[in-house]
Amino acid sequence: MLLDVPQQAPPYSGVLPGVVEGERPTLDQIRRELGDCQRCKLCTGRKNIVFGVGNPRAELVFVGEGPGEQEDLKGVPFVGPAGELLTKMIQAMGFSRDDVYICNVVKCRPPGNRNPEPDEITACEPFLRSQLLALQPKVIVALGKFAAQTLLRDSTPITRLRGQWREYQGVKLMPTFHPAYLLRSPQEKKKAWEDLQQVMKIFGRQPGSRS
Repeated sequence: MLLDVPQQAPPYSGVLPGVVEGERPTLDQIRRELGDCQRCKLCTGRKNIVFGVGNPRAELVFVGEGPGEQEDLKGVPFVGPAGELLTKMIQAMGFSRDDVYICNVVKCRPPGNRNPEPDEITACEPFLRSQLLALQPKVIVALGKFAAQTLLRDSTPITRLRGQWREYQGVKLMPTFHPAYLLRSPQEKKKAWEDLQQVMKIFGRQPGSRS
C-alpha cells in the first residue's frame, strides 16, 4: 500500500494543542498531550501506548512503523525479534540503544500486526513530528516504507528510496529497510548495512565488517 501523500513535507506549524507555536516542545509535553489516546480505532485493541524510548538529546533517531505484540505488552518500541535485530544494527554502528532515540509512526499496535491505515497514520503523525521537533537530531533513519513515506510525503517504494540521503525539516534522513523485512529477507541485510554505513560517516565513525 502506498500512502496518498503530496511530494513535499510541509513545515511543522505547532499542530498539537498543548504545544505553543514557534516553541520547541519537550518529549514530556508531547506524551502528556497524547494522554490515553482515543484518536483512532487502534485504541480499542491496544494494551499499551508505545510512545518512544531513548536519549532525549539523541543526535540519531530511528523511526519505525508501529508496535508489534511484544511492544504492545511492554509499552516499549522494538523489543521483539525485529527489535533484537535493530539493537544489533545500532551496536554495529558503534552506538547503544541508550545513545539513540527510537519511536514509531503509530503509537498503538495494529491488529495482527497489519499495516497501519491512512487514517491511523494521520491521527498519530502530529505526535511523531512533534517528537522530532523536540529531539532535533542530526540524522533520522526511517525504517521501512511507512516511516519514509510519512516523513517525506513521498510515495516512492522503499526499494527506490533506500540508500539515498533525503531531508526532513532540515535534518538528514536516510531511508532503509525495516528490521522485520530483513528478518523475512536476510539477503537484503547487506543493502541495509550499506545504508547505515553512510549514517556512520556523518558521525565520523569508520564502517567495519558487517555485523
